[in-house]
Amino acid sequence: MDNQKRLTALVTGGSRGLGRAIAQAFAADGYKIAVHYSGNKSAADSTLASLSGSGHCLTQGAIDSPEGAAGVFNAAREHLGRISVLVNNAGVFFDHPPSESSFDDWCQAWQKTIGVNLFGPAYLSYLAVNEMKCTGGGSIINISSRGAYRGEPNSPAYGASKAGLNSLSQSLAVACAKHDIFVYGIAPGWIETDMAKPYLQGANGDAIRNQSPLGRAAKPEEIARIALFLASGESSFMTGTVIDANGASYLR
Repeated sequence: MDNQKRLTALVTGGSRGLGRAIAQAFAADGYKIAVHYSGNKSAADSTLASLSGSGHCLTQGAIDSPEGAAGVFNAAREHLGRISVLVNNAGVFFDHPPSESSFDDWCQAWQKTIGVNLFGPAYLSYLAVNEMKCTGGGSIINISSRGAYRGEPNSPAYGASKAGLNSLSQSLAVACAKHDIFVYGIAPGWIETDMAKPYLQGANGDAIRNQSPLGRAAKPEEIARIALFLASGESSFMTGTVIDANGASYLR
C-alpha cells in the first residue's frame, strides 16, 4: 500500500492504555486518527490532545451492536474522508469462573464479552472491507491475546472471544487479499495498562511478571510499534498472521 493510501486510521478503544499508545504511534508516523471511545470522554480528549499533527477526531459509541458500530465507523469516515487502517483494539475482560459465578453473571459476562470483543470487530471489519475495496485497499489489525491459546479459566468468555477474533482475522485475510486488504492479529500477554494495573500491582504482580523470562509485562509502546509495522506496505505477505507478542510467556 502506498503512503497516500495508509494515512488514516480508526483505533477503537483509543482513549487509554494500548489504544492510546497505538493512536500516538500512528499519529507520529503521519496518520490522521479517529480515536474511538465508549464512555470516558475526558480520557479520549486527553488522548486526542496528545497526538502529533492535526486533523484527528473523536468518535463515540458502543460497538457491540450493528447500529453502534456503524455510527462509530461512519463518523470517523466522514471526518477523515476514508478509513485505510482499522485497529480493532477495544475489549472488555470480566472474571466469571464457571464454578463460582451465578448463572445470570455468567450469561452477562458472555454476552458483553463476545459483543465487544468479537461482534464489534466483525461489524467494523465488514464496514472497513466494503470501504477499502472501493478505495484501493487497506489494513485491518485485530488485537487478540495469548488467552486465545492457553485458556482463561476464570474468564472463559475472554479466551473464547479472542480465539474467535483470530479465526475472523484469518478468514478475512483469505477473503480480502484480492482487494489488497491485509488482515492481521496481535496476541499480547500482560501489558502495563490501566486495565492490568490492579493485577500487576496486586499480590500476584511478581508472579505475573515472571511468567515471561524477561521478568516484566510489555510496554504499550512495544505493541503499538508492531501494529504500525503491520499497517505498512512492508508486511503484506504476512496477511493472516497472528503475531505472538507475549515475551515468551506462552510459546505455541
